[in-house]
Amino acid sequence: MNLIAWMIIACEIAFWIVIILGLATRYMFKKQKLSFFILALTPVVDFFLLIVTSVDLYRGATATYAHAIAAVYIGISIAFGKSMIQWADERFQYYVIKSGEKPRRRYGKEYAKHYFKSWIQHLVAYAIGAALLAAMMYIVPNGKTNVLQNVVEFWTVIVGIDFLLSLSNFVWPKKEKESGYTNS
Repeated sequence: MNLIAWMIIACEIAFWIVIILGLATRYMFKKQKLSFFILALTPVVDFFLLIVTSVDLYRGATATYAHAIAAVYIGISIAFGKSMIQWADERFQYYVIKSGEKPRRRYGKEYAKHYFKSWIQHLVAYAIGAALLAAMMYIVPNGKTNVLQNVVEFWTVIVGIDFLLSLSNFVWPKKEKESGYTNS
């Protein structure tokens, strides 16, 4: 595995460590300002990965799937970062601190709207990631960026499929599962 692949793994681990530390600081140690500061470090992790990836390509490395995944990771992290922190926050409160409401599942039109909102976030992630991939293709000399172009094309198809899935939730809404037993 190359340096960039290891950096992606390290940054993903760092992202979740920062979130867990931020939430622990907020709820266990009751330090709101420090918690906000720690949680605000999540984009720093992304920025670090962007710098390492760009420097590697600028120094003449042939673009690999690891470089492409770094751009995808950054786009997803920026677009979904706030909602991922909110998701973790709700579960941390309920399952670790034993306070707050139990995270609920969505069904029907509410689920369809929520899924569509997440598709819009996916589209934003795609725009950011594709822009980063385009910048990488500009940095790397010709002939060394086929992998990056392949990832953009594949991701374009995935965003399209996700859009169709999003629309399907309005046509065929997700229904709550029936429990397997009755009270008779």
